[in-house]
Amino acid sequence: MKRLLRYGRGYELRALLAPLFKMLEASFELFVPLVVASVIDEGIKAGDTGRILRLCGVLILLAVVGLACSVTAQYFAAKTAVGFAARLRHALFAHIQSLGFAAQDKLGPSTLITRMTSDVNQVQNGINMTLRLLLRSPFVVFGAMVMAFTVDAQAAMVFVWVIPALCAVVFGIMALTMPLYKRTQAGLDGVTAITRENLTGVRVVRAFGREEAEAGRFEQAVDGLNRLQQRVGALSGLTNPVTTVIVNLGIIALLSTGAVQVDTGRLTQGQVVALVNYMSQILVELVKMANLIVTITKALACAGRVADLLDIAPGMESSPTAAAPDFDRAQGGAVEFRDVCLAYHAGSGESLRNICFSAAPGETVGIIGGTGSGKSSLVNLLPRFYDVTGGAVTLDGRDLREWPLEELRTQIGMVPQKALLFAGTIRENLRWGCGDADDEALWQALEAAQAAEFVRAKPGGLDEPVEQGGRNLSGGQRQRLTIARALVRRPRVLILDDSASALDFATDAALRKALRALPFSPTVFIVSQRTASLQHADRIVVLDEGEAVGIGTHAQLLETCPVYKEIYDSQFKSVDESEVE
Repeated sequence: MKRLLRYGRGYELRALLAPLFKMLEASFELFVPLVVASVIDEGIKAGDTGRILRLCGVLILLAVVGLACSVTAQYFAAKTAVGFAARLRHALFAHIQSLGFAAQDKLGPSTLITRMTSDVNQVQNGINMTLRLLLRSPFVVFGAMVMAFTVDAQAAMVFVWVIPALCAVVFGIMALTMPLYKRTQAGLDGVTAITRENLTGVRVVRAFGREEAEAGRFEQAVDGLNRLQQRVGALSGLTNPVTTVIVNLGIIALLSTGAVQVDTGRLTQGQVVALVNYMSQILVELVKMANLIVTITKALACAGRVADLLDIAPGMESSPTAAAPDFDRAQGGAVEFRDVCLAYHAGSGESLRNICFSAAPGETVGIIGGTGSGKSSLVNLLPRFYDVTGGAVTLDGRDLREWPLEELRTQIGMVPQKALLFAGTIRENLRWGCGDADDEALWQALEAAQAAEFVRAKPGGLDEPVEQGGRNLSGGQRQRLTIARALVRRPRVLILDDSASALDFATDAALRKALRALPFSPTVFIVSQRTASLQHADRIVVLDEGEAVGIGTHAQLLETCPVYKEIYDSQFKSVDESEVE
């Protein structure tokens, strides 16, 4: 939790005023039993109606002032907790955006979502409750004991053994439940992961008739989480009954000793009532403290999870001496791979090994290979989604790690394998590529991406709504819009990572022709399983199990690369003359 305190800067005064007003409220509350004692001993016993009314007026005044202090304290506590949580969420979201793909792949989206939502909410609730009750409850407990001694020291000795016993119970249960709450939040991560997986893959689940199996898997995860929650809930639930028993034993001790002392005239009836009221105040505050301990325990467990995420170093950082180079934006960039190796995690096998080739400005490079051969891994190195573990990748002769990261990515237009659009309009999605692009630039990008025709056919045109993930569009339409989004940027390097798989051959051919005619002549990297999509590339790189087994033109590779020829023959198998006859 200490690591997160920096997000509370600027709220120090509010964080101080909230418990101060709560303790002020508690101070007025501690005077109530004394006033009640006076009502009994000096008003009711003496039959003085005027005094009774005056003392009742004092009780009402104490209640009104206490209420005002409580509302003020709640205001300051809420402002502090909500402000802290807002800053923490912003910092957490920014930090997640800065994490490298390797870290995000390792953590998984479910735990990232849980930590940014549920965990931060628990921290917010913990801060709110802490500011309101953490000082108030102990203040009332020990204040009640001190006030009891002012009434009668001998009878107040009961408080001396009750309060330590209560503290032992509360803090003992807290020590037992804190690690269990951490496990509970981890279990929640698992349930979130299964839920997210089923919601995103609901069509696949139904297509294969796996509803019952997935429901069983979800039920198993929920049952595990439920058992863990029941276990920690059972431990936490012991707090209220155990503390109630201890306090009631204290009240019994007070009444038994107080009755004798009233009978002997050493104590008055009002003083005994005051002592019982103080013991009851302790009970109420210990119940609050028990609930507070549960909340704080959850908050601390969640704060640790959030802090652990914030402690993960960003995956990609610019060199301290990095500066934007001078270049001609009107042409593509020269790209070179020098003995490139890539391993996603320390100790894991290499996904790419000793890749060497270059691309001149404006050239088209095709990347082809079997499934899992490393095609996407190769092109993901260009925008530095991952860093090489050996060798170097250069743009215009400069190592990518020496570029300012933001500047590097403005030079690259990336169209990923999965066409992803965001909720909004077509115009808003296209302007992800360039925020100030005018309609003319958007239509030019749509024309090049072969998307202008279907966008014009939409009732809203560029302002046609797009649902989350582009669910209201076909796969081919989504792919063409993501290509147009990348072209709006007018990138120097354009990466098409198997991004035309949903297009028919005629549209694919028209797209490739339009890319060659682009006025800003980007260096194009096309990842594809179709040899027809790569036949006219200036250079084709053939990957097999992370190695470049062939580099050359289409004609050269048909003669020299068995892997490429096998892929080509599987797609364009020649007809046997005997079968024709």
